[in-house]
Amino acid sequence: MNKYKDIHFEVSERKILLRIFDVVSVLLSLYLVGIIFEFDYFNISRTNFYWTFVLGLYLTIIGSIFEMYNLQVASSQFQVVKSIILTTSTTVLVYLLTPIYTPILPTNRIQILIFFVSIFVALFSWRMIYVRFFASNRFSKKVILICDNDQVKELVKGLESADPHYKVLGFVNSDSSNETKLNNVKNIDITNLEKFVKENSISEIVIASQKTDGISITLYNQLIHLLENGYIIREYTQVYESLTYRIPVQYVSRDFYRYFPFSRSNQNHFYILFVRLLEIITAIIGLAFGVILIPIVIIGNIIGNKGKLFYTQERVGKNGKVFNILKFRTMIKDAENEGAVFATLNDSRVTPFGKILRKSRIDEFPQFYNILKGDMAVIGPRPERPVFVDEIAAVMPFYETRHVIKPGLTGWAQVNYSYGETIDDSLIKLQYDLYYIKHRSIFLDFNIMFKTLSTILFYRGQ
Repeated sequence: MNKYKDIHFEVSERKILLRIFDVVSVLLSLYLVGIIFEFDYFNISRTNFYWTFVLGLYLTIIGSIFEMYNLQVASSQFQVVKSIILTTSTTVLVYLLTPIYTPILPTNRIQILIFFVSIFVALFSWRMIYVRFFASNRFSKKVILICDNDQVKELVKGLESADPHYKVLGFVNSDSSNETKLNNVKNIDITNLEKFVKENSISEIVIASQKTDGISITLYNQLIHLLENGYIIREYTQVYESLTYRIPVQYVSRDFYRYFPFSRSNQNHFYILFVRLLEIITAIIGLAFGVILIPIVIIGNIIGNKGKLFYTQERVGKNGKVFNILKFRTMIKDAENEGAVFATLNDSRVTPFGKILRKSRIDEFPQFYNILKGDMAVIGPRPERPVFVDEIAAVMPFYETRHVIKPGLTGWAQVNYSYGETIDDSLIKLQYDLYYIKHRSIFLDFNIMFKTLSTILFYRGQ
């Protein structure tokens, strides 16, 4: 067994590491500041330990909203500094404005400045250490693929784009077609597999071949020998799902039973009742905000859109039932005279004021009425038009699986992927939707809500 494998942190391990050290570094900084300077706003003691807990909770929740735990952001020095500034500012503001659970506001204003600077310096120092060391190549996971020749490019791209620290060094061709040549990915001869694994400190072997006859006796015996020597061997779809939070339907064929049993939450009556209660409360609050915004939208619509304020459109809901979705209008009149087409990123049919509504997600506010009626949920796959459902389902057997739950105002696909313009985009969004249906839970719902807030705050709506 190879005793000198490189250290590698899994995606979940890195996110836990970031959260723990964010809180620890901030608390340590405040403790040291309290000793060195005349700072008594935040004192850590047995009598007020809950102050510490509340600060840690605020820090992780607000940090999630401002993408502090997005690994791509955490690995970029520029992006993480922006997130640190936003997280520190918001955390300090919220902490100061909740004196029931936090210390009473200090009479000396300099205490607030010290509090802010202490948190910022702590987060900045720790995150620069993370960027410099933990996000470096020394913590990369080196893997090899066993796959069919025509899969290599897409598999490598899918894995490495999901986790920048996941490095595919080579692949074993499990079919008889011509070899594919990729930069930095070596085609490994079956007879040299064990040697390559040991010489390159390979951490994991991923089997992605869909042809059982591609795993020859020679290859099978070498894999068994590597397994006996402590090397990790995993199936590609499991790796893909854990890294991307998507289900790779393109590699599952029609064997959906391997992946669905769906989440038990879909049959959990307590969960469904609890979620419905939250949806009603959220819909009422959303409609109240919508009423406040209507005068502004009316003025902008008269100037920028020059048409009806609302429009309705048929969408497919739960169990394939068609309903009318309600939105603020964002497109020019007669935008689809020539038939239904996918909306694109810089769609010329969208008015200037419509772009503002879409970017800020204000155009979605009328859909709280659909949620109140029960046609939609707050969280779920975005509802699609019947014409597109028929078109996409014809080439994607799994597509109509989205309709086993209510469509949502926001969803796992919306917070993880850009606007869908093509059938290929729809396939990727479908993978996210199926992941949500499979893993649906309160925790995942709150995760989506935090990411949705990030989308709105960073003005990333489409």
